[in-house]
Amino acid sequence: MLTCYTGFAQQDAQYTQYMYNTINVNPAYAGSRGVMSIFGLHRTQWVGLDGAPVTNAFSLHTPINNSNLGIGLSLVNDRIGPTSDNTLSADVSYTVPVSEDYKLSFGIKASGNMFNLDTDKLTPQQAADPSLQNFDNEISPNFGAGVYLHSDKFYLGVSVPNFLQDKKYNDNDIAVFEERMNFYAIAGYVFDITPSIKFKPAVLTKMVTGAPLQVDASANVLFFDKLMLGAAYRWDAAVSGLAGFQVTDGLFIGYSYDVETTHLRRYNSGSHEVFLRFELFSKVNKMVSPRFF
Repeated sequence: MLTCYTGFAQQDAQYTQYMYNTINVNPAYAGSRGVMSIFGLHRTQWVGLDGAPVTNAFSLHTPINNSNLGIGLSLVNDRIGPTSDNTLSADVSYTVPVSEDYKLSFGIKASGNMFNLDTDKLTPQQAADPSLQNFDNEISPNFGAGVYLHSDKFYLGVSVPNFLQDKKYNDNDIAVFEERMNFYAIAGYVFDITPSIKFKPAVLTKMVTGAPLQVDASANVLFFDKLMLGAAYRWDAAVSGLAGFQVTDGLFIGYSYDVETTHLRRYNSGSHEVFLRFELFSKVNKMVSPRFF
């Protein structure tokens, strides 16, 4: 009766193909691709497990002509069990060249979060439990910042998307949900194996108080600037297969499948993630070959 247990859970939405969705974790990424980039992603995690996370993400970012500024807008809907978390963010970045090949970008993020708990999906021991009443949508603001060093073949970024640690439905120091700061570090490099084959290892590290360190490592190969194949490993959590195809100069589609390496694999049939990226080019900034990140 006197034994207590500790549980750890993810807070921010989790992505396998983080290298294409950097804007959601680092505002300094806004405008770094040099064109207007429109991105949409759908992730179904732990298929077959009741109440498992389902994430939808949309973003748009672009550089501002004849300036060092970039702007972005993103929307993330994350549903887990009886909860729904919607976050709308605006990003602004400023880029300065630090050498002939490298640029350093600084970014800030302003966001509004709407958290909702659907009490109809709960089965309380006490009918009409007063602690589960009046759970209307609650909106809370937040802000974050990031730094992003990049060239045509390398990138390194650190960021904190949310500085404020909000408590949702706080009552007498008891919170249904408490948002904590998530620290991100991301890096990658592109190796030219042959003129038609490129190899890119990448890594994402996420740190949050009260949860184990999360490290995602991936290795992707791009063939003829068209077909991307790769694999990823989430430390003590999952292995993944990744694939993507550059349909046109401006349209790229991708898919990944995760298999759990923990005991949780007994209760689900894996996780699916699919995304689409569409980019608008002008005659001046049209890319000769697609960017890998």
